[in-house]
Formats: sequence, structure tokens, C-alpha cells
Amino acid sequence: MATHDAVEVILAKRGGGELSESQIDWVIDAYTRGEVADEQMSALAMAILLNGMERHEISRWTAAMIASGERMDFSALSRPTADKHSTGGVGDKITLPLAPLVAACGVAVPQLSGRGLGHTGGTLDKLEAIPGWRAALSNDEMLAQLESVGAVICAAGDGLAPADKKLYALRDVTGTVEAIPLIASSIMSKKIAEGTGSLVLDVKVGTGAFMKDESTARELAETMVALGQDAGVHTVALMTDMSTPLGLTAGNAVEVAESVEVLAGGGPADVVELTLALAREMLAGAGRGDIDPADKLADGSAMDVWGQMIRAQGGDPDAPLPQARESHVVSAPASGVLTRLDAMAVGLAAWRLGAGRARKEDPVQAGAGVVWHARPGDPVTEGAPLLTLLTDEPERFERALASLEGGFDIGESASYAERPLLIDRVD
Repeated sequence: MATHDAVEVILAKRGGGELSESQIDWVIDAYTRGEVADEQMSALAMAILLNGMERHEISRWTAAMIASGERMDFSALSRPTADKHSTGGVGDKITLPLAPLVAACGVAVPQLSGRGLGHTGGTLDKLEAIPGWRAALSNDEMLAQLESVGAVICAAGDGLAPADKKLYALRDVTGTVEAIPLIASSIMSKKIAEGTGSLVLDVKVGTGAFMKDESTARELAETMVALGQDAGVHTVALMTDMSTPLGLTAGNAVEVAESVEVLAGGGPADVVELTLALAREMLAGAGRGDIDPADKLADGSAMDVWGQMIRAQGGDPDAPLPQARESHVVSAPASGVLTRLDAMAVGLAAWRLGAGRARKEDPVQAGAGVVWHARPGDPVTEGAPLLTLLTDEPERFERALASLEGGFDIGESASYAERPLLIDRVD
């Protein structure tokens, strides 16, 4: 590998130039080994945020991050693999019903998931509300479970794209999180290293999403799809609305309960719609597009796989879920139609109630969260419950209520225009 120095690479990008392949390979490798200091990588990340990267640069950056660690190999499995990644939202429990549903259709789902940070929930935090369930599996355990059950949701091992782990933490504290080349390469380096055959991306748009407007969401979707295709992974992105939170719950145990309702053939219409849309894309990408996943929700086979998946990781799918010790009801201030429920307001409230964390090392409460009793478009009656706040620590209610101020509108039915959940498809 050619040797460069960090200042030279920073100056090249600061001046608006393109980084060469050898500059990219060197800087990622040297940073992972500790040869390039955090402050130097911070300066480079800021230069990338301000000046952007060309597609071939992002592709090489992603490949260098993958090369920093191990790659998983699922070729020995008896069925094809497909995975899904969501850019994060509020009430986004879709992974929970989706993985067993797709597995019930004959496609293996290796879902390496993360923890929540800030107002967006983490899939592992939700599943850890189930008594006994464990997130950490060895690669051998993961492969064995994919072969026997067909679905696994677990924590990514330290071996996958270690460069991303260092860079992710750095972006968080240096104001460079929003750089699309860095978001795209962060997500895709892990997903490509994970070795899945096909990948469906759920790119959220709206107040509760990372990308607030359609143009930046589309840029991110197109960048990630291109990176997947450059790496030989069949990749499709759905752009979906995150101005309203998904379903009727945000938190940990409450979202598990809602996911089980979906697997039982019920659940909120929007959660079912998105779960099925993503399942169909995953099945098509894995060459099983002739199977209708709706049938597997109806006949109970998706629920069977859920039970097997939870038990395989030490959990008891039949155990009662933890419940918060305290609750506070927010009543509707007027009668009419709920015309808006802001995803960011709900996400912040759930976070402040203890469902999320401010720093990676913070604990979360299994029972904390928000339940809403109406969705936009539903009629509400003055004085009737509109939202229920849940926490073990009643002193948290005040700040959670503050985050909900201005977070919903009640008006005439004529003033409500339904927003489509599925905005666009990028392939």
C-alpha cells in the first residue's frame, strides 16, 4: 500500500479535489490502526461534509472500510439471504415482524441491528425487553440459527468494518453526522461486509427522520443503492414517510407487543403495510418474488418463526413483557379530527421517559415509552385519552410533556390530508 500523510489527504479534500484510491485506502487503514489521529480524521470528515465526494470516491471509501475487518459468508446456507436496513425513525419496529415473516417465506434474514441513540429507537433495546433474550451471538451461533430458524436479529460483532466503529463515534462529536458520503459508506460498509445476497433500504423522510426533506433522502437512497450495486449486492431503496410515528407505540416493550399483534394477523394498518412492502422487496431480491408474505401472516407461520427465533436467543416469547411503574394520560384538548402527530415530538418524549439514551453507555427502561390512542385522520373527543406516557421514574413526565407541546393538532376533518406512507422506490 502506498504511503501518504494525513495533512496531504486533508488538504486535497479541503481544496475541493478528489481523493485518489491509494489516498483513501491509506487513510482508512492508518486511522483504523491509530496512525492517523482523531483530530486529523475530524478535519477530513469536515472537508468531506463541506465538499462532498464523487460516486467512485464513496465506493472506494466504502470498500476500504469493509477491508478494515472481516467479511461474513452465508454461501453455505441452504437458502438465499436478504436483509433490510432502516435509516431510523419513531415507532419503527418493522424489523421485529419482518425478519420472521421473510424467513417463513424461505429466505434467510441475517439482521445485524443496533441500539437506539437520541430520539430514534434501537431494535436490540426493544428485543431485550423480552425476558432472557440476548443480543450477542458468535458468528457460528448466527450461522447455525440462520440454517435452523431462518432469521436472526443480533448485535454486529466487533470484526465487521472496525473503521466504521471509530469513525461513527467521531462523527457524532464533531458535527459531521449529516455528510451523505459518510452516512452512506457507514451503513453500506457494514451491510456489504455482512455478506447478504440482497438488501432493501428503508430511507425515512420527515420530521422524525434523519433526512427531513425528500431531496436529501433521495440523494442518500441513490448513493446507497449505487454502493450496493458496485459491490455486487442486489440493492433497492424505499423512501417512506416519517413525519408521523409508525403504529401506535414508541418505546421498547410496547413496540414488541405491537409487533406480536402484527405477526398474529392484526396490528396497526401502517405497520402491516410497510412490513409487507419491505418483505415483498426482500423476497423479490432473493428470487422468491412468487411468494405472497401476506399469506404467512394469515396462516400463523410467521408467528411460529418468531417464537423459534426468540427461543434460539434465550428469550421466552410467552413471558409477560415488562410494564412501566408509572403512567400519565394526555387528554384531547378539543373534539374534532387529529390532523397531525409529529414524529419528532413523540420520539423525544419516549426518549425523555427513559426508552432511549443520550450516550452509548446509558441504560434504557424496558417499559418506558409513549402509546397514542388515535392516528392522524381519526376522530377525537375532548377529555378522552390522546396519549399515555409510561416510565418507572415519575420525575421524567415533566420534560416528556414539554417535548409534546405543539406536537399535535386537532381540527376539522376537511383540514386533514392523508400522506402516503410509501413515497418512492429507488433501484
